Amino acid sequence: MPKGIYKVPTPKNEPVKSYAPGSPERAELQAKVKELRSKEIEVPNYIGGKEVYTEKKVAMHPPYDIKHTLGHYHQGGKEELNLAIDAALEAKPAWEALSWEHRASIFLKAADLIAGPYRQKMNAATMLAQSKNAFQAEIDSACEIIDFLRFNVKYMTEIYAQQPESSDGVWNRVEQRPLEGFVFALTPFNFTAIAGNLPTSVAMMGNTVVWKASRSAIYSANVLMEVFREAGLPDGVINLVHVSGSVASDVIFSHPDFAGIHFTGSTEVFQTIWKTIGNNIHNYKTYPRIVGETGGKDYIFAHPSADAKAVAVAMTRGAFEFQGQKCSAASRAYIPSSMWSDVKEYVLEDLKNIKVGSPEDFTNFVNAVIDEPAFDKLAKAIDDIKASEDAEIIAGGSYDKSEGYFIDPTIVLAHDPHFFSMEEELFGPILTVYVYEDKELDKTLDILDNTSMYALTGAIFSQCRYGIEKLTKRLRNTAGNFYINDKPTGAVVGQQPFGGARGSGTNDKAGSMINLLRWVSPRTIKETFVPAKDYMYPNFQPDSE
Repeated sequence: MPKGIYKVPTPKNEPVKSYAPGSPERAELQAKVKELRSKEIEVPNYIGGKEVYTEKKVAMHPPYDIKHTLGHYHQGGKEELNLAIDAALEAKPAWEALSWEHRASIFLKAADLIAGPYRQKMNAATMLAQSKNAFQAEIDSACEIIDFLRFNVKYMTEIYAQQPESSDGVWNRVEQRPLEGFVFALTPFNFTAIAGNLPTSVAMMGNTVVWKASRSAIYSANVLMEVFREAGLPDGVINLVHVSGSVASDVIFSHPDFAGIHFTGSTEVFQTIWKTIGNNIHNYKTYPRIVGETGGKDYIFAHPSADAKAVAVAMTRGAFEFQGQKCSAASRAYIPSSMWSDVKEYVLEDLKNIKVGSPEDFTNFVNAVIDEPAFDKLAKAIDDIKASEDAEIIAGGSYDKSEGYFIDPTIVLAHDPHFFSMEEELFGPILTVYVYEDKELDKTLDILDNTSMYALTGAIFSQCRYGIEKLTKRLRNTAGNFYINDKPTGAVVGQQPFGGARGSGTNDKAGSMINLLRWVSPRTIKETFVPAKDYMYPNFQPDSE
């Protein structure tokens, strides 16, 4: 067999298509949405390459059209989960032994499949199941997952290329071994790209995976599995099972071969998982890797020198794209009193023109929130705000779930910087603003820093370079992704590795080499070419007389 040190294709960020009226991609996507909507599907569990159906079927509905049925997924239980673990462990030796370039080829092919023949199927599935508009689906379920796959291949080769120095007569090298056991990927509803990246980044490094997708994203996860299988992913490398959280916790975290978890979701769930792993630590063959990106209470802070129009646009886009259901969505803003009237005017003007409705109508900016529990939580928060004397709603505040889970984009003016909607993660289209006195900038920075447990994303706006430097230094621990004169959303793979600290996760930066390093266990190898044959060292010789 020929051998070589192979150079992988240089990754470039996938261009985002516009979906403007008259564009071919708009017509293609509209046709694909219509096609998928016209039929009901059965979504199985994927275990060891087999499609596993169960007796318990759960209906899938578009969040914006709850009377329509997209199909059903087959819910598994402990039996299916144990089968998935067994399949992952069985597949591990062959997958781990496969040359890295062949692993790379599989995921590069998956990226090309999504960029080409599967692009509109991925986008349409995300629009239908997760209520994303065309543009939000494009940047997520097409471009970002493509970028994850291509850039992660590059990072994998860079990790393998990192080697130590060697002294005379010695060759030192580092072998990056996959983890011992299987890895559990627990993925969220809000980004199809994250749902694809969490299991594939782990598998790319030679591990095998048990994957549980959010029930609201099983429809699009099914398309991802279709892509992975067509790309040639061997049976058992990634096993997708639809089980409840309690079943997953009982089985996964008590298994001796559990080697790690790759997680995106709520802080509360992640902390519970961490505690469970800690309680079971004596049962495991190795110390499991715990990697998670969790909640946020992401902010916009305007310096008195900021451009009011730029601040307003960042508030509109940052807070209301995908209904505020991005981990990075702006949910609190601090605006100086000297510019509040201008910012308020610009934002209210934007909201007058925003349309709310089905993503199938490409002119709708805001669509439905993900499900009824989310809707009920947000509706209660709005009612509580309306009943409070410490805040007022200056835009939006309406909601309706008669046809779908629609919450109007809502702006709250808080008179107290510690009002609950300034502190609690609501995960919806609700932005709370606190107007501070210009002379109290330093005090307000302290309030921002101490307001929440989170530190995921944050944005500052200033036209003054001294102000930019001051805010950047003062707020250094408040966000893992920090933006200057831009909204706090829209991290791009290869450009802004994503993740936060404090209560927002382990900050292992998805879309970077940092994340992939968590899925290998290095072994240092020292080879001596001419070994010593005398145990004595020169200093033990006596002085000559």
